[in-house]
Amino acid sequence: MAEQEQQQALSAPETPVSGPSRTGRAVNLARLLHHECTELLRLYKERETFLSYHTPDGSRIVSLSPPEEEEPSTDRQVQLLHSALRQCLGLLHCVIQKEEEEWGKLEEDYESMKKNVRVRLEDLLYTTKNLVEDGTLDVTPDHRCAEEVDGASGVFGLKMWIYRVLVELTHWSDHAVQTLHVLHTHTEGVEEEV
Repeated sequence: MAEQEQQQALSAPETPVSGPSRTGRAVNLARLLHHECTELLRLYKERETFLSYHTPDGSRIVSLSPPEEEEPSTDRQVQLLHSALRQCLGLLHCVIQKEEEEWGKLEEDYESMKKNVRVRLEDLLYTTKNLVEDGTLDVTPDHRCAEEVDGASGVFGLKMWIYRVLVELTHWSDHAVQTLHVLHTHTEGVEEEV
């Protein structure tokens, strides 16, 4: 019985990638970020119970320019991911700023998780910058909070915009896991489950 449980644990999606390689650490960091983004979204939905009655449209806030070639190289995919993560970090900075302006400090668990996600996202940006050959990638947030927040007006509009940003963070952190796993598999020549 214990052997069967151990085997299941080894094949679980959350199982860390083996080895101390840079790409393996990047995959593990992306998995942790995705877990924390999912938790942050859950905490927000618990706090904002109106979300069970209203759902935002399914359009993406963060968008990438279409790749020039049919199937971009692995390095190019990581560069595109890095760009998306920078946009996500900029949006998260705006969420933090707007929430503090509007409501001050919020519930402790939510605030702690926001901080964790911000730090983890910054770490992942540095990690992806170091993984690609192009050393010119920037790690600063890619967004200006002084701009209109996605056309959101009033408290309800702001809350819906925040929800959309948190959904976006969850989407792109999952995308990071997938992209970095492909890079890890390509670099290390190992086949593992995501």
